[in-house]
Amino acid sequence: MSADPAPAVNEMPPRLQLRGISKRYPTVVANDRVDLTVKVGEIHALLGENGAGKSTLMKIVYGVTRPDEGSIEWEGRIVSIASPAEARRLGIGMVFQHFSLFETLTVAENIALAMDEKVKPADLAPRIREVSEKYGLPVDPNRLTHSMSVGERQRVEIVRCLLQSPRLLIMDEPTSVLTPQAVRKLFETLRRLASEGVSILYISHKLDEIRELCDTATVLRGGKLSGKAIPAQESNESLARLMVGSELKECQLKPREPGDIQLELTNLTLPSRDPFGTVLKDINLRVREGEIVGIAGVSGNGQKELLSALSGETLCPHSGMVRICGQPAGLRNPALRRKLGLTFVPEERLGRGAVPPMHLAHNALLTGAGAGMVRFGLVQNRAAREFAKETIAQFKVKCGGELAAASSLSGGNLQKFIVGRETRLTPKVMVVAQPTWGVDVGASLLIRQALIDLRDRGVALLVISEELDELFMICDRIAVIAQGRLTQPLPSSELSIEKIGVLMAGGEAKTAEAADVV
Repeated sequence: MSADPAPAVNEMPPRLQLRGISKRYPTVVANDRVDLTVKVGEIHALLGENGAGKSTLMKIVYGVTRPDEGSIEWEGRIVSIASPAEARRLGIGMVFQHFSLFETLTVAENIALAMDEKVKPADLAPRIREVSEKYGLPVDPNRLTHSMSVGERQRVEIVRCLLQSPRLLIMDEPTSVLTPQAVRKLFETLRRLASEGVSILYISHKLDEIRELCDTATVLRGGKLSGKAIPAQESNESLARLMVGSELKECQLKPREPGDIQLELTNLTLPSRDPFGTVLKDINLRVREGEIVGIAGVSGNGQKELLSALSGETLCPHSGMVRICGQPAGLRNPALRRKLGLTFVPEERLGRGAVPPMHLAHNALLTGAGAGMVRFGLVQNRAAREFAKETIAQFKVKCGGELAAASSLSGGNLQKFIVGRETRLTPKVMVVAQPTWGVDVGASLLIRQALIDLRDRGVALLVISEELDELFMICDRIAVIAQGRLTQPLPSSELSIEKIGVLMAGGEAKTAEAADVV
């Protein structure tokens, strides 16, 4: 007697079904009666603006947060997920946007620490090799983490989840640190997992990726369900409309002749203070007034060290290695560089861009003391509050007002405030790191247009970003940093995403020499 055939996928109960999920906090309703259904073997996108409730919903699914109302059904039965460990026992795995790997440990040691059962790294190594080879994610279990690129580290995080044989895999902004070639490889892996019956919840602000990869999409707006869609049948504009509720204007970058050199790096060579950092080697660059120069690269190739050298947090061996508005600044601290006309948006929002427990008015004061917020050594609280209020209004920052703590804002809204603060300080030179990392499509366009408007007013801007589409959208010229070396900036019109992807991966390119930098 033959066995009963397995049920067809469309006859099986959904892998995950959320019904009427609500979560309230004292000042906001994060989720308001949200429904979500993820089928077996489906790649399902979760879309929404910053603060729309995506993170809260995923924390509920992964057992980090308990809902106030609603029910969770897992493969046809109602469950209560009290912890991440319980979520993993059900078969739910999550790859977070920010990695949690110890630099000094091997791959096997890091994965062993993350496993629910106790297992020796040596015993785990063969399983790591087997799974990584099966899914085309090559990983050496004995390799030290600090020697790996960010893309390789993401493979480690994915392999860690796959070792637990998940039936639902949640991925949060998985391509934000990958080259275009690595993105293609990741998509192949996700499609293979889906073909084997694994369900995937995919969170991304990159609408092109959503349309290419995902079968269905659920869209949140203001904590509520605003719509569902089949991404392949939608345009970027229609998906964005579902997310923000209105049409979005495209950024406008009009050709213009740049003026005098405002930021100049000459033979900048600098060791890293981090033992696992990247040494900067003979970097030469000129940024003129009225232009935006972009620097692309996979994270960990010297961006952090370059930003530190530009801001003044790390001083250079020679003063002339960095010039701001014609003045040697390599030995000047951050405050003195700001007096020369430099403003700066760091990659890390909390801790460097803003002090978490301080309210927004005092965070405005941190870098805007010279803009009328301090007189005769005394803080002008009213001026600081007005400056913060105007920044919140101009950049559409969703918050509880100018006295809201920085830590109370979502990442995207805090980014809008920091960019707004720096652009409103009338800079002559502005250095911006990852201007729209993790920021929704509407806020991204607002920030990018603000940078273009500065450029059109004659400001010299240097933008360091891992978002290649962003660099092509707003930059006049683009260079690539790889292994601490910077290529010669070329007009954006002469480059392609594929060519930049090769350079990001360490392909051959001409580096900029002091004599021929333009």
